[in-house]
Amino acid sequence: MNMPLNVDLHCHSTVSDGQLPPADVARRAHANGVDVWALTDHDEVGGQAEAGQTAGELGMRFITGVEISVTWADQTVHIVGLNFDPSDSVLSAGLRATRAGRGDRARRMGERLAALGMPGAYEGALTFVGNPELISRTHFARYLASEGYCPNVQTVFDKYLHDGGPGHEPMQWATLAQAVSWIRGAGGRAVMAHPGRYKYTAIQFDALFDEFIQLGGEGVEVVTGSHSPEDARKYAGEARRYGLLASRGSDFHSERDSRADLGMLPMLPPDLKPVWHDWL
Repeated sequence: MNMPLNVDLHCHSTVSDGQLPPADVARRAHANGVDVWALTDHDEVGGQAEAGQTAGELGMRFITGVEISVTWADQTVHIVGLNFDPSDSVLSAGLRATRAGRGDRARRMGERLAALGMPGAYEGALTFVGNPELISRTHFARYLASEGYCPNVQTVFDKYLHDGGPGHEPMQWATLAQAVSWIRGAGGRAVMAHPGRYKYTAIQFDALFDEFIQLGGEGVEVVTGSHSPEDARKYAGEARRYGLLASRGSDFHSERDSRADLGMLPMLPPDLKPVWHDWL
């Protein structure tokens, strides 16, 4: 009996808010037994060439990836694009536009946190940034945790930086239609990332999935680092209900900050059709 492939299609490098360069993420994935791997940095494809080259040298199958920030019903949703042409000009322009404004937003977040008694957070967050265009809440969380304001990154998010939190500065990202269009236009497949993280009502979730599918979205992450076993069961059920392809990805950022390491996840339920079913 053949062992199922170890597939990890969601992780990050220093090109966005991960803590390892793309080549080192590839090496860690390979060391953890990953067979098929995608690097999905936030709103940026600058690490794809290095990631693909290293994966090829190690004998891993590489799938191009990106995680696009979307605003939907006043919350941030992430759409993962997979197996697309990273040189596509429309996708590149869209990602560039989505990245724009992060610097101003970060400065405003620093002001909010200073008013809460945590001065210097903007400058401190910059010390954790690999790509200045992609300064994010994660970089602020790492700084605040390192300074002892909270015991860890997750607590910073829970207390200050979640959507609507006292230190969070809202941002208008891409629309859902734009994100799916850019991915599909570049020949890729759009996947809804970690739906268990979004704080929507049941009616809103139905509307989100309906719109996503109408726009051409094809997949949903079922097994991912931020999903509990209950979440995985729930979204396996949603994949069946909507006829969506299922994806699996650790959402690895670093050894210290991530809930799951590369490749160290349960397998997808065997009755679901994986997002990679026709790529291998």
